[in-house]
Parts: sequence; C-alpha cells; structure tokens
Amino acid sequence: MLDTMAKMEVKSSLLDNMIGVGDMVLLEPLNEETFIDNLKKRFDHNEIYTYIGSVVISVNPYRSLPIYSPDKVEDYRNRNFYELSPHIFALSDEAYRSLRDQDKDQCILITGESGAGKTEASKLVMSYVAAVCGKGAEVNQVKEQLLQSNPVLEAFGNAKTVRNDNSSRFGKYMDIEFDFKGDPLGGVISNSNLLEKSRVVKQPRGERNFHVFYQLLSGASEELLHKLKLERDFSRYNYLSLDSAKVNGVDDAANFRTVRNAMQIVGFLDHEAESVLEVVAAVLKLGNIEFKPESRVNGLDESKIKDKNELKEICELTSIDQVVLERAFSFRTVEAKQEKVSTTLNVAQAYYARDALAKNLYSRLFAWLVNRINESIKAQTKVRKKVMGVLDIYGFEIFEDNSFEQFIINYCNEKLQQIFIELTLKEEQEEYIREDIEWTHIDYFNNAVICDLIENNTNGILAMLDEECLRPGTVTDETFLEKLNQVCATHQHFESRMSKCSRFLNDTTLPHSCFRIQHYAGKVQGGTPGPQCSSQGFRASPERGCCRRLARAASAHWQLSRGHVVLYQVEGFVDKNNDLLYRDLSQAMWKAGHALVKSLFPEGNPAKVNLKRPPTAGSQFKASVATLMKNLQTKNPNYIRCIKPNDKKAAHIFNESLVCHQIRYLGLLENVRVRRAGYAFRQAYEPCLERYKMLCKQTWPHWKGPARSGVEVLFNELEIPTEEYSFGRSKIFIRNPRTLFQLEDLRKQRLEDLATLIQKIYRGWKCRTHFLLMKRSQVVIAAWYRRYAQQKRYQQIKSSALVIQSYIRGWKARKILRELRHQKRCEEAATTIAAYWHGTQARRELRRLQDEARNKHAIAVIWAYWLGSKVRREYRKFFRANAGKKIYEFTLQRICKKYRDQFTDQRKLIYEEKLEASELFKDKKALYPSSVGQPFQGAYLEINKNPKYKKLKDAIEEKIIIAEVVNKINRANGKSTSRIFLLTNNNLLLADQKSGQIKSEVPLVDVTKVSMSSQNDGFFAVHLKEGSEAASKGDFLFSSDHLIEMATKLYRTTLSQTKQKLNIEISDEFLVQFRQDKVCVKFIQGNQKNGSVPTCKRKNNRLLEVAVP
Repeated sequence: MLDTMAKMEVKSSLLDNMIGVGDMVLLEPLNEETFIDNLKKRFDHNEIYTYIGSVVISVNPYRSLPIYSPDKVEDYRNRNFYELSPHIFALSDEAYRSLRDQDKDQCILITGESGAGKTEASKLVMSYVAAVCGKGAEVNQVKEQLLQSNPVLEAFGNAKTVRNDNSSRFGKYMDIEFDFKGDPLGGVISNSNLLEKSRVVKQPRGERNFHVFYQLLSGASEELLHKLKLERDFSRYNYLSLDSAKVNGVDDAANFRTVRNAMQIVGFLDHEAESVLEVVAAVLKLGNIEFKPESRVNGLDESKIKDKNELKEICELTSIDQVVLERAFSFRTVEAKQEKVSTTLNVAQAYYARDALAKNLYSRLFAWLVNRINESIKAQTKVRKKVMGVLDIYGFEIFEDNSFEQFIINYCNEKLQQIFIELTLKEEQEEYIREDIEWTHIDYFNNAVICDLIENNTNGILAMLDEECLRPGTVTDETFLEKLNQVCATHQHFESRMSKCSRFLNDTTLPHSCFRIQHYAGKVQGGTPGPQCSSQGFRASPERGCCRRLARAASAHWQLSRGHVVLYQVEGFVDKNNDLLYRDLSQAMWKAGHALVKSLFPEGNPAKVNLKRPPTAGSQFKASVATLMKNLQTKNPNYIRCIKPNDKKAAHIFNESLVCHQIRYLGLLENVRVRRAGYAFRQAYEPCLERYKMLCKQTWPHWKGPARSGVEVLFNELEIPTEEYSFGRSKIFIRNPRTLFQLEDLRKQRLEDLATLIQKIYRGWKCRTHFLLMKRSQVVIAAWYRRYAQQKRYQQIKSSALVIQSYIRGWKARKILRELRHQKRCEEAATTIAAYWHGTQARRELRRLQDEARNKHAIAVIWAYWLGSKVRREYRKFFRANAGKKIYEFTLQRICKKYRDQFTDQRKLIYEEKLEASELFKDKKALYPSSVGQPFQGAYLEINKNPKYKKLKDAIEEKIIIAEVVNKINRANGKSTSRIFLLTNNNLLLADQKSGQIKSEVPLVDVTKVSMSSQNDGFFAVHLKEGSEAASKGDFLFSSDHLIEMATKLYRTTLSQTKQKLNIEISDEFLVQFRQDKVCVKFIQGNQKNGSVPTCKRKNNRLLEVAVP
C-alpha cells in the first residue's frame, strides 16, 4: 500500500494543485468573462501556459521566469501531455515523440499578435528538441548549427516596432529533419521572400530599421568601419530612424559579436561574412544619395546627384563603375520589340529608383543568406527523413496607419486562422471516429469568405491590384479604390465610404481614401448560419444532452457581433505592389566586380534579357503563402497561441480589454466550444484507473484485469449516470466538467482517508517497534550488568591473590639477599688483598722500566725532536700558500652559523616549506618561479580577527594552517564559485565566502592525489579516495592565486599526519571524478577575451577545457 501511494505521489497530474483551470475545456461556466479571469488568475501566479485540449495558450510575461531550466526539460521528457502542469515543453515533447515513435511528420504553428512572444516560443521549442534528442559530436554540431541560425536571421529579418522590440518582419518556416532514431540530420528554412523589405527605406514613427544596421555601427571595430567607409553616428544615415535608434535593454554591440560568432558556427567563410557586411554598408549609404533637378535643352526634367562622394564610396564597396551607376540613377531604358527608348528620370523618379534598388539589394541579400544557411544545415545523407516544421511569422497588426504591408501580413494570418480552424475540427472529429464515439455535426465560422475576398483570382483584392498595376494608362491608388468599390461593394466583410452601399455613406469614421476589412469572425446577421459558415459531421448522435450542448455552443458563437475590423489607407498600394526595379539598375548591379552583388542580380545579364514583366509583390506573397499552407497541411499540426497581456511591454500588467480583443480574433472560445461540444474531457484508461482506483474497493489497491474493465467497475460503483460518460476504444470520455470535478473531490476526500489510515498503521507499527526495541534493550542491559558484576568479583579475588603472592616473594627475596651480601663481603676481602699485592709489584716494575728507558732512548728522543722541527717548517710553508682559502671557508662557516642561530622556529619552517616547494615544482611547473619571492603566509583571511567569520572560527577547533579564498569550478558547466579553503592538521574544509557556513569537510586520509598542469595557471584538482563519504559528489577542481603554497602545505601536512607522501601529478591532461562520470580536464593555449585570466568551459559530459593564455 505504501508503494502504491508513493507511486501516486511521483505521478502528478494536470489536475493536481491547479491555479484556476489548467485546461480551458474544463472551465465551468464557459464564457468570455470566466475565460479571461482564468487567464489572469494564472498569469498573476506566473502560470503563463494554459491548455485548450492539445492547444497551448502562451501569455507573454515580459520577464524571465525560472521554468526553462535543464531540470524542467527532464521533468517533461517522455511524459504524458496532461501528466504535468501546462507548459510549452509538454507540447514540444508530444510533437517530438509522435515524430520519433509514430513516424508522423509534425508542424508547430505559433500565432499571435506582434509582441505576443512568438519568436521566443519558437526558440524554446527548438532548444527543447535539441536538449532531448540524441548526443554525439556530429549530432551536437547539427544542433548547434540549427540553433545558431536564429541570431543570424533575427539580425537581418527582425526589427523594433511600436509593439515589440524584436518583431519578426519575415515569415520563417524551418523544417528540422531527423533520422529514424530521432537524431537531427539538418534543416531547411523557407518562405524567406515574405520579408517586409519596405522597412529598409522607411520606418513608421517609433520603430527601427532591421537590427543588423544598428548592430554593425555599434559593434564593429574602428578598422572594420573604416574599411566599410562607415561612421558610428546613426544620424549620418537617412535610412535609420533616429527617434528609436537606442532600445532599452538591448546591447547592439554585444549582439553584433553574437551574430559574427553565429555566422562562423553555421559555416560562413570569412570572405563571405565580409561580403555580406559590404552589401549592408552599401544599402546604408544608398540612403544618403540625394538628387537635384536640372532642365535639359529639350525642356525635359532631369535629375543629378548632389554629392558624388557617397556614390563613389558605394562603387568602391561593390566594385561598380561609377559612370555606369550614375547613369542608371538618371536614365531609364525601355525595350519593346527590338526598340530601345532612353528617357530621363526626374527627381521623384530618381528617388524611387534609389529606394527600389536599396529594397531589392537587401531583400535579395536576405534570400541569399537563407539559401547559404540552408546549404550549411541541410541533411548530408540521403536516407528517409522525418520532418518537424516550426513556423514563426509576424502576427496580426493594426496600427494608426495601416498600408500595404499590414494588408498582406493580415492576409497571411487569415490563412493561418483558416488552417487552424480546419485542422482543429478535423483532429477533434477524427479522434471521435478513432474511439468509436457518436458525433454530431458542429457549425463553425469559416473565414474562407475573407480569404476569398483577398485572394480570389477573378475579383479578389490582390487580383484587382495586379490588374490595376498592369493595365495601360494612368494608374493611381484612387483608381484602384474605385475598382474595389465597384467589385466588392456588396461583400459583407468589405467596407468603403465610396462604395455603392448606402450604409457607409455617412460613416465619418471611414475616410474617403480608405477601406475596411472585417477579419476573422465578421458580422453575422440573425441566429442561423450564413453562407460563410461551414458544417462538418459524421453520424447523428441519439443522445439529447450532446445535441443541446452543441446547440448552445453554436448559438453562443452566432451572437458575436463584430470581429477584427482593420482600416487600410489605400495610398501607396500600387507602388508597393509594383516594386519595380529599372532594368538599367539591374544591369549596373550585374556589372559589379563584387561577386556577391553580381550573383544577386542574374536578370541584369544582357545575354539573358527577359522583356516579361516581373511578378508583383502581392502575387509573390500570395504564392509563398499558398506554398506554406500546402506544406502545413501535409503534417500533423501542433498549436501555440500567443497572447500579449499589455501594450507597455511591462511585467505584471494584465490588460483585460486587450486580452479579450485577442481571444476574440484568435477564436479561442470557439476552439473550446468545439473541443467540449460532445465531451469536455477524455483520458486513457490506464491513467484514469491509476488516478481514481482508490474510490472503489474492487479496484483498490490493484486491479488484475484490463484497464477498461476496471474503469467500468469504478464508474458503476460510483453510480455516475451513464449519459455523463462514454467508453471509447482506448479512452474514457466525460461529458460535463462538473462530473470530473466531483471525481476530483471524491479522490481528494479518499486520499485524506487513506492518509489517516496510513498514519494510524504507521503509529501502531512505530509503537510496536519501540516496545520490542525496549524489550531487547532490557535483555541486553541485564546481560551486560551480570557480566560486569562477575568481572568485578573476579578482579577482587585476583588482586587479593596477587597481594599474598607479593608478600611471600618479598620475604624469600630478602632472605636470599642477606645470604648473597655475606658471600660477597667474603669474596671482596680476598680480592682487596690480592689487588694491593699486585699493585705493589706493578709499581716496582714500572720504576725499573722508567730508569732503563731514560738511559736507552735518549738518542731516539733527540732524533724525534729534529724530525718534528723539519715537519713544522714544511707545514708553515704549506699554510702560507693556502691560508686565504682556509680563512674564507672558516669565516663563511662562522657567518652561516651565526645566521642560522638567529632563525626563529617560524622562519625555519617557512624556509623548509620553500625548500620542499623547490623539490616538488622546480622545472616542472611554469608558475613556480613567480612564487619564489612570495612569502608563504598561510592565513590570508585573518579569520581570528575578522568578526564576519566568527561562526566559522567557532566551528573549527584545530589549528588553521592555511585560509584562502579559491574559485571552486562547477561540475556541470565549468563556471566558478568563490569558496573559503581551510587546511587544518587533520581536515580540509570548504566554506561559503559570504555566510561562512561550512559546505564540505574532507579528512586528509581521504585525499589521495593532487593534479595540476605544467602551465602558468592556478587550476588544481584534489582527488579523493573512492568509496569514502567525502567522495560521494566526486573530486574537487579549484583555481587559486597561491597554488604553489597551498599544494606544498597540503603535501607537508598530509605527510605529517598519514606518514605517507601525497602524490603530486603535473600533467596538461588528467581525469577528475565528477559523481559517477570521469571527466577529462584538458589545458590548451588560447587568446582570452578577458585578458590573461584562464577560462574554464564544459564542452560535453566527458571534457572540460581550460584555456590558458
């Protein structure tokens, strides 16, 4: 039973500890007000993710939250979608596992307004997939290239808008390709021609140009700027908006370095990166070219360049003949039926040509970048691939002035909304069919009528715009609007004051030069579906409750009065759609000596002149959107709906009216109603039985049969009405959320009862265990006491026997001593008499010998004196020859002895340590020479004097040999943390520098080895004995400025305590035990960004690199 409860604790659920409702399908009652309240409640508690079935709603928090750590990735890895609280990682894991295990291609559609967090969501999806897929050098390289393509594309395709500091101004759709194991092989980026290139030449107030311009001017070196003929001052360039040049919290210089590094990782060669920056610089300088009017002899207006210095520098950057480019800005050549007509350009036409060239040059450069990235990240093998697509595209936009750019962006969002409605409803109905559940058709709003209004090939807005651009005669924005008024006047989603429809004639909110489009859910008349509504169904359900629920869902939908109405200013539609680049400029660009510029304009080749008019911007955009939609429909969709909580880009602010506005046009309530039209909740039988089995005696604690049978028994036991649920093939379907909440209430009560039961059983077990322990203890104590009493009695008897024995032995010894003393006195008397006699005889013989020697050896004595004087003379000669050396040696010995006598014990210990350090590190460690002149102090922190470390001082009873602050290297990522390193007579301790709290304590007997490199760095590793308690987390890796002193003192202290020499290993590559893994620490030579300080970086699970300058 305890094992079962423990298992239940580990397997948490979406329903456990909910803040609000984690899945909107379970919201009761369901209306707009409760929907927004639930989002706000979760937002206030930092729960930014909420489900609608399998759809994830993401509310932008505008701040960093600690919910994306590696631990979180592991929590959601290989878990059921509803097993944990809502998170973007859950959807990413579901999509990845479906692709890997079920061989289904996936796509993740991320939609929402600008500033809602779509770009960050796409990064999170890609980072999660990169974290959970396979490992290995080749796989890691592919993952790194895929992730590093984001900074490059963001620099060239993102810009600051009034709603978002990092708004995607292009449609990026990336297909990530995997092999059969789920390891990434490469990727393909498409839809790069959806770039908002008009931003290059003009930005709305409060917005910026693309990031790369500001990053280049802020982060490039002076040498690079001089080479590109640029200046760091933003105000020098007409194409850069000055009122928003600086963005709070954005470091353009650091981002430029990030982009350059990312380009190198992706695979850009150095000359390619330089060519790209040269083209960017040329675009910037194009904006500085200005024209002045001149009149020709024939009366025609002509334009001339005011200052040709900018033109000259552009030509030097792109290697173009200055005369050719200057003529292309002043003349236009028109070819028709082998006839060429050259006309002059007035000032307005010259400015148009300049801006058209800048837009085309930048947009083609962006397309080239995407193709170049695709070449680097594409899969190198030709095996069958699985594909996961991630779509990050600009969101729905409504500004004060909406023009052609907002029109095509909102058209793209219409198409995405259309595919969302179709695929969501299709997925819901397919699940009902798959589970063999009865289904009733659902009426829903189909925005195909709005898409048709825009993209219809006959009378769509884009078709009429192309027709107006291509027809001969005078073409203006006003003639285009007149044509719209004629064709679209009766369309219920089109509004214009100049149309034939009388309802807008007096509408003062609608200017004469504008038209309005009702996007997404438009006006609906009456309570029945109009022609813009679709209905899909499979089988009629005989159940009344389901029909009533469907009717309420449909009725609530048709009561929506108005959708997303956008006012478009028609001014500029024709020119922006034409996007015409004069052939003279194309040919001038093709003649460039710059290889990249020449490749961007293949149509400029005179040998390949094409008189056919190039496609318009609208038709290109429409074709790209159609290709994107076709690609998405071939994959299994996964949705992330991003919501912006406020317009201030500030944290902790939830604007209910703004959120309500987004909920309406995203159709989130419709999505909930479709999801719960038949059954509000569904769950597989196994987790359902696992969660609720304690509510039935037959299923608790273990159910032996199939899971479905167990669920049937459980629901019958609880007497839940049969109309409230249905059994599918693999899931239980619950109709009303109230039923689910009743089950949760019963489960909560039952868990409390089970907890009480477990507490009761535990307390009884604890008391019985305590009693048995006391009983065993009493027996043990009695046995030990009896043993102690017998031992004490035995010792008393033994001591008494010893006293008696000692007295008897003493008496016998004294008796023998008296006898020996008498015998000895007798022997000594005879010996004394003999000694006196022998002495007398010896003295007499000595006197005789002395007299004889004096007479016999007189001559020998004289001869000896003569030889002695001769030897002394020779010695004096030798001494005079060597006296200086002998005196020096003698004096030196006296001085040394005098110096040694002045040594204190402390100084003697220091010189002994210095001598020890010389033996250990001289000619082995490059750092040793610099340490010779530094005295070994030991106590660098003065712990005894510093009140900050009073607690640490009280905790250590032994003498502190060394106290120093070191950098402890983190085992996971190679980053360093400051620690206090303490060495005592018996232990090695690590303490927190701020609080003084002891973090680790290692006995010196457990230290086996110290490893360090031979280079000029302070890194060293302390190896611990395997199996010891201190080695549970592995060895330590430190960095210190006093490495030689610390290693020497550790060596001497260990030798003194353990009587064994500590092994000092000096090598540029050694192994360190980190928990269960052995990590290789490798020292390499490298140029450091932070000067001469070595840096440590964790490369992978088996390698830690230390870069030494």
